[in-house]
Amino acid sequence: MNVRAARPDDAEALRTAVSRAREASVFDDIGAPLLDVSAAGVREAAAEAEWSFLVEDDDGPIGVAIAHPDADESDAELLALWVHPSHAGEGVAADLLARVGGALRSQDIETLRATVPADSPGAREFFRAHGFEPCGTRRGPAGVESIVVADPVDLR
Repeated sequence: MNVRAARPDDAEALRTAVSRAREASVFDDIGAPLLDVSAAGVREAAAEAEWSFLVEDDDGPIGVAIAHPDADESDAELLALWVHPSHAGEGVAADLLARVGGALRSQDIETLRATVPADSPGAREFFRAHGFEPCGTRRGPAGVESIVVADPVDLR
């Protein structure tokens, strides 16, 4: 497997990977559709986000992570973290988080924020195991969400 920066021309390959997973969109960490996986949607997301990373194997993309800095540029938000279901549990998400962490450290970003459904213990455990700590809750499109944060130094 190879982790690399996503490029706008990855649009069709990512759309195909998501389609193979029988999903219509890349979901963010709260389960809400985030990324239109049409070729145009992926090109737009890759162009707008500060950090987009793709994991691929011999068959093409199997995971993506997208993060963007807040307006003050000291914090960032993990906008999407998706792994093809057939590769769940193989460390793909950890590899993506490590790459995001490296990019954030190089830009002196102090905190990475993500949201998870308040009623999703599996997602909360995943983020806890990867260095995130609870920071509060908010009401979002999927209902009550837990906000978790991590120091990019811990995302290795």
